[in-house]
Amino acid sequence: MPQADQQIAVIGAGIVGICCALELSRAGYTVRVLDRTGPAEGASLGNAGVISPWSCVPQSLPGQWKQIPRWTLNPDGPVALRWRYLPYLLPWIARFLASASRSRVDGIADALFALNDRAPDLYRTLVRGTGGENLIRESNYIHVFRDSRHADPSSLQWRMRLARGVPLKFVTGNEVREIEPALSREYQAAVLIQSQARCINPGRLGKVLAQAARKQGVVFETTEVKELVQTPDDMWRIRTTDRSIAASQLLLAGGAWSARLLAPLGIHVPLESERGYHTVFSNPGVTLNNSILDGDHKFAASSMEVGLRCAGTAEFAGLDALPDYQRARVIARLAKRMLPELNISSASEWMGSRPATPDSLPCIGSAPQQKGLFVAFGHGHLGLTQAPMTARMVAAIISGAESPIDPRPYRLNRF
Repeated sequence: MPQADQQIAVIGAGIVGICCALELSRAGYTVRVLDRTGPAEGASLGNAGVISPWSCVPQSLPGQWKQIPRWTLNPDGPVALRWRYLPYLLPWIARFLASASRSRVDGIADALFALNDRAPDLYRTLVRGTGGENLIRESNYIHVFRDSRHADPSSLQWRMRLARGVPLKFVTGNEVREIEPALSREYQAAVLIQSQARCINPGRLGKVLAQAARKQGVVFETTEVKELVQTPDDMWRIRTTDRSIAASQLLLAGGAWSARLLAPLGIHVPLESERGYHTVFSNPGVTLNNSILDGDHKFAASSMEVGLRCAGTAEFAGLDALPDYQRARVIARLAKRMLPELNISSASEWMGSRPATPDSLPCIGSAPQQKGLFVAFGHGHLGLTQAPMTARMVAAIISGAESPIDPRPYRLNRF
């Protein structure tokens, strides 16, 4: 039998939890993963498949607050707000705006860069020998704009990338249509973010990696975790819908639900559910060679095994609100503008909850004053990209080894 301190329960079977389980198993731990659904069935299932090592620009930037009213009031805008939820959201918004100070954005950008920049290579290592090698494809991430001024190299978002060595290519609308002929002639300029990758089926990727973890002895259990209780002897009791499970160590990778499990322990984290929607066109009639981001409306389009997926928007309504699939229909309408020859007759809709912190950085590491409790959540819309490095950090921190990158920017008690 493994020693008690070599056993660990991972709460959450999204892509972050799966990658962490894999790395912990390789580090010699006996791992049990608990989730109310199967592996990669939540937010990890429906994302745009972009593996973006160069996504180092924080969500909150100086002066960006001026655009928020326009975004939220525009029915086709990239941000939606259920207005009755606004009083609950205000403290998070205040922190979000505070993180846009010039004294903070560069540090946040550096931390994002460190967490992201090896993602494609780390995924290629993870899928090697699994049969899922073809799921990771080389790709550009092409940001397209109707107004060429948004592709100005002197603007802040591009300066931040260029300062960190991100390979960018600024092209005209005609030049980008030579690369992606299906794009609308509305687009007047584009920026090619080069040397990236894309996943052609994020849900299947999660399941392939979960199966690899099972072969290493990781056990996945379908059960909903309701409460975490620390016992007087510094053990943990995990109360689920149907039983109680003992563990000496816990890794909380529960995505948008993580803060609810921490609050009864006296740990309060400003974590919001940033709800994203997608529409998949199963018979699109067009194919994209790269991942495309509409820079005006902030949704991404990518050709996948299941068809052409268009995903995006950020809706703030709380964890328990019912989906508003009008958001997915907005994306479908905008996708037709992006790709005029797109066949929209066979479409399916989806919604998932991204775990968003106000400073764009996840929480990774140990929980202060809670022996045996570790966290890995809050990756926002970059969970797919950040999962492999997060997993390496977690395995190092729990085992007492040196983290592959500086863990301080992601500490739980930074708020």
